[in-house]
Amino acid sequence: MPDSAFDNASDYAIELLDITCTFRSREDPGQGYTAVGPTTLRIRAGEFVSVVGPTGCGKSTLLNIGAGLLKPSSGTVKVFGKALEGINTRAGYMFQTEALMPWRSAINNVMVGLQYRSVPDDQARAQAQAWLDRVGLSHFGDRYPHQLSGGMRKRCALAQVLALDPDIILMDEPFSALDIQTRQLMENEVLALWAAKKKAVIFITHDLDEAIAMSDRVVVLSAGPATYPMGEFEIDLPRPRNVAEVRNQPRFIELHTQIWHVLRDEVLKGYAQQLKKAA
Repeated sequence: MPDSAFDNASDYAIELLDITCTFRSREDPGQGYTAVGPTTLRIRAGEFVSVVGPTGCGKSTLLNIGAGLLKPSSGTVKVFGKALEGINTRAGYMFQTEALMPWRSAINNVMVGLQYRSVPDDQARAQAQAWLDRVGLSHFGDRYPHQLSGGMRKRCALAQVLALDPDIILMDEPFSALDIQTRQLMENEVLALWAAKKKAVIFITHDLDEAIAMSDRVVVLSAGPATYPMGEFEIDLPRPRNVAEVRNQPRFIELHTQIWHVLRDEVLKGYAQQLKKAA
């Protein structure tokens, strides 16, 4: 998308501008590993963007930079036109790994972010219950994480993020550990919730089918080191979408072929690098 299409800074929810990220060795500060090369990535307000790339290419690093959890070695991060300093308080982050507190019930897990924001407990509980209702966990608020299935825990984690009403939602392979049926249910759940409020979403995934089915745009990263965006594809499939049914559409197959043509060689490069490290 040409920059001229969006002249106002407020048109973008988040911008990573000429970002690089190099990790220095503790043993030898003169040595380092450049995870992200010069990279510019802009996400429009209300846009759902998926980022795909080989294993270990730096997808999560970019997400952490956008969240303010990691400072780039160079470049600028802007949030709704303003330079990001510290944690991105306008973003909610749904991690790949379990982020629920095992000693707190489902409703208390959803409440925790609201409590950190000094929302009174009765209001926080009411809002948390409303979000549990929306993700299909109305009657599970008193359950602890170990009493919930994997899909239920993901629903609870999603409610935990959305309860804060973030303007930007960062999702790092949130459904990769789920079985295919539960995964598709969660994907449709996310699309329904996104359609209701149209937040900006950056969705990290290894699954190209998932990326195409859910997104407005798919960004392909190169194999590392020094990953960079090497392709962007507008996903012009009509909405609303059912992630299982949309895969059968001729346009979906056409888009998959186009994106895989770019992604395939990078996946092979990444796989070769993983084998070299393991040797």
